[in-house]
Amino acid sequence: MSAPTLFDALAPQPADTLLSLIALHRDDPRPHKLDLGVGVYRDDSGATPVMRAVKAAEARLLETQGSKSYLGPEGDIRYAELLQPIVFGRAVPADTFVGVQTPGGTGALRLAAELINAARKNAKGPGAKVWLGTPTWPNHAPIMTAAGLTVATYRYYDQATQTVLFDEMMAALQGAAAGDVVLLHGCCHNPVGADLNHSQWRAVAEVVAQRGLIPLIDLAYQGLGDGLEEDAAGARLVLDAAPDALLAYSCDKNFGLYRERVGALYAKGGTPARTELMRSNILLLARVNWSMPPDHGGALVRVILDDAALTADWRTELDGMRTRINRVRQALAAGDPWLAPLGHHRGMFSLLPLSPDQVATLRREHAVYMVGSGRANLAGLTLDTVPQFIDALRAVR
Repeated sequence: MSAPTLFDALAPQPADTLLSLIALHRDDPRPHKLDLGVGVYRDDSGATPVMRAVKAAEARLLETQGSKSYLGPEGDIRYAELLQPIVFGRAVPADTFVGVQTPGGTGALRLAAELINAARKNAKGPGAKVWLGTPTWPNHAPIMTAAGLTVATYRYYDQATQTVLFDEMMAALQGAAAGDVVLLHGCCHNPVGADLNHSQWRAVAEVVAQRGLIPLIDLAYQGLGDGLEEDAAGARLVLDAAPDALLAYSCDKNFGLYRERVGALYAKGGTPARTELMRSNILLLARVNWSMPPDHGGALVRVILDDAALTADWRTELDGMRTRINRVRQALAAGDPWLAPLGHHRGMFSLLPLSPDQVATLRREHAVYMVGSGRANLAGLTLDTVPQFIDALRAVR
């Protein structure tokens, strides 16, 4: 027996339910099993492919990359610059925006949270408050609280009726204090799939400007909803309205670079002096968190976006991915009136009005694997398996 140590004081933590679900699906021998749990894109064969443009970029890097030396804490500067027209619709002025590469969208969110906390500490004010609509991505609140921020919530979505609770959202934002942060899903809401429409985005932009709120936009699925331009339209309205803003970006999904962890944080300052303050603090926080971001995934995106032919091929394949997901959505909506809202939602995910017991029955009796909350990754379906899924749902309702 070893002597007691510091680590004996750690509290046991529950096992990750999604990892457990992966193992259960893997070990299920039934040939008709459906995996709607893991949040990755799948093609008609059930694979998560490496995109053609990514393969071509990897071959080019293999031949041309001359060094594996360190990047700076800002990462690949050209990578962040090339993403700007895709994210913002234009190249943005350097004295207004700063962009840095991060380890995935998660790293961008954590960096944003730490920047907010550092600013509030220096202001010697109360702990910074971040407003989250619920339900939201399960990692949003833990990231914010781990960085020392206070989380406030409002209801964004009613699971039973499959509708956005926009009036409740607006009431919460109108009651928020100047300087509070509001975290917004840019498109393809995870987990519910229900996004704001254009007029609702415009109303959010107006209240953000009127109340002096700071938007933190999580844009993780651009191009998988209605198109690259359409999926960024709402975020651009809010960014244009707010003097100061933050945007966390992920290339993991729209470039299929999940395991490479490729993201970026963009910060907008109301004045050049404020932008420079944000830049210097972001670089310091990045340095103490991961020192330098990993290069490979960002370099692949840079190579693709720096080459017109590769960019065109990436866009074509992304269009095909989006079209496949939306066809599945339309088939589900047409297959049962209960699923009609799914035809208006976007992205890979929808939050179905199912209880944990119903989800467990789906897994046990119908080999349908999904998260206990009712979140389903619809990219795990094909047009051929949609009827099977609808029949399974009817059996448990």
